[in-house]
Amino acid sequence: MSRIAPTFAALAASKKTALVTFITAGDPGPEMTVPLMHALVAGGADILELGVPFSDPMAEGPVIQRACERALKFNVGLGDVFGFVREFRKTNQSTPVVLMGYANPIERIGSDAFIAKAKEAGADGAIVVDYPPEECEEFASAMRASDLDLIFLLAPTSTPERIAQVARFGSGFSYYVSLKGVTGAGNIDVADVARRLAPIREHVKLPIGVGFGIRDGETARAVAQVADAVVIGSRIIQEIEATPKEQAVEAVQRFVAGIRGALDR
Repeated sequence: MSRIAPTFAALAASKKTALVTFITAGDPGPEMTVPLMHALVAGGADILELGVPFSDPMAEGPVIQRACERALKFNVGLGDVFGFVREFRKTNQSTPVVLMGYANPIERIGSDAFIAKAKEAGADGAIVVDYPPEECEEFASAMRASDLDLIFLLAPTSTPERIAQVARFGSGFSYYVSLKGVTGAGNIDVADVARRLAPIREHVKLPIGVGFGIRDGETARAVAQVADAVVIGSRIIQEIEATPKEQAVEAVQRFVAGIRGALDR
C-alpha cells in the first residue's frame, strides 16, 4: 500500500478535506524543488503532486507551460525528479508524493524501469495525463504490484464507459477536472461539480479530488463541501512567478497555509 490511502483515511477520520498541491520539478530552479516541497507540507498540504517537466504539456495552461519551460532550461528530466523525491524522503517519510506528467518520458525509459525507480525514490503514485485507462490494465497492475497508485483524470465530458474504466484500474484517488480546457483556466461552478460527481461516485469508490480553477480559500472551501480533496497547481506556480526566488519558499508556504486555514474553518 502507498501512503495515499492511509492519508485519506486519517483525514476522513478527522473530518478534514485533503489539500493536494502541485509544483513543477525544477521551477524556478532545481535547487528550489525540495525546499518548495517542504514548504508545501509546512503550509498544510497533505499530498504533493510533483510535475515532470515536458516540452508539450497538452493539458496545461500557460502558467504551468511556462514552469515547464523554465525547468527545461535547466535540463531537468525524469531522473532529476526521482532525485528530488529521494532527497525529500531523507526528512519526510509520511507525505505522499505523486509524479504527474506525460507518457513520453516513461516510454523512453520503459514502464518497468519507471516503476522501479519511482518506488526506490519514495514516490507513491503517478498521474500520466495521456495514458487512457482503456489501455492501462497492464501498467496499472504493475504499479499496484509495487504498491504504487495510478491515478486517472475524469472530466465533465467523461463517458460512463470511461468512468467504469477508471473505477476498474485506478487507485489512490481519482482526479476530477472541473473545467473543460486546460489548467488555470476559468472559474469553478461548484453546483455543477456536485451534480457531475454524483454519477461518478456510483462507480468510483476512491476518494475524489477536484482541481483546475481553484484559486483562493473561498473557492477551496466551497469545493471541499463536495469533494474529498482540493487540488491547487497553477495558482501556486503564479505565486512562484510573482516572487523573487529567494522569497519563493516563504511565499508558497504562506499561500498554502491560507488555503489550509480556509479548509479547516
